[in-house]
Amino acid sequence: MSPLADHIAVVTGAGNGIGAAIARRLADAGAKIVVNDLQMAAAERIAAAITADGGAATAVAGDVSDPDDVSRIFRHCAEVFGDCSLLVNNAGIVQQSLFEELSVEDWDRMIAVHLRGTFLCARTAVVPMLQRGEGVIVNIASQLGQIGGVELVHYSAAKAGIIGLTKALAREVSKRGVRVNAVAPGPINTELVRNLSEDWRKAKAGELPLGHFGEPEDVADTVAFLASPAARIYVGQTLGPNSGDVML
Repeated sequence: MSPLADHIAVVTGAGNGIGAAIARRLADAGAKIVVNDLQMAAAERIAAAITADGGAATAVAGDVSDPDDVSRIFRHCAEVFGDCSLLVNNAGIVQQSLFEELSVEDWDRMIAVHLRGTFLCARTAVVPMLQRGEGVIVNIASQLGQIGGVELVHYSAAKAGIIGLTKALAREVSKRGVRVNAVAPGPINTELVRNLSEDWRKAKAGELPLGHFGEPEDVADTVAFLASPAARIYVGQTLGPNSGDVML
């Protein structure tokens, strides 16, 4: 059984962490994978691992906030496998800063990678999806886009924007065959989260009903579900693998 065997998936920011887990999980379900990362070596490593496991994958470097890079990512997809039918907007960065110390440059970069990147990739992918009358977009947000985070105002704002974009785009394109949803993970054991201060991580773990962070595979399983036929009536939703941090 390969529920995603008909899909050609572009996964951004897939060179490590959550993105790498998503790419491998979708490949296990039969999808052909375009592994994107800012660093080509990281993308190639994950693509090679997928291929070694019997999957189909190709690597392409690119900055999702750069329109030219985004065009190149999707051209590469079309040339190697065909048009993207499953887009996972995962690329992201994180940085701590007190709000009063937050620079304009750091604010702009955070918004560019997360929100502008999601917009650019979705806008590029959705055109051939609409032409075919089918496709799936899954945007990776964060529970901090729902509740906010101390010293993470710019990150929280960017992720909240992704949730809003998801809902609005779903209303536009669902009747034309394209399903758009979001996943809002809680804190996950990744390098990005480990780069936050130990005090922040301890305090956050103490707030969680489960008392511990999730793993990248928990998010990957949620994405795989939303990409599958089992999620055929899910549109504009935000699913939360978040250790209970947000309960809706």
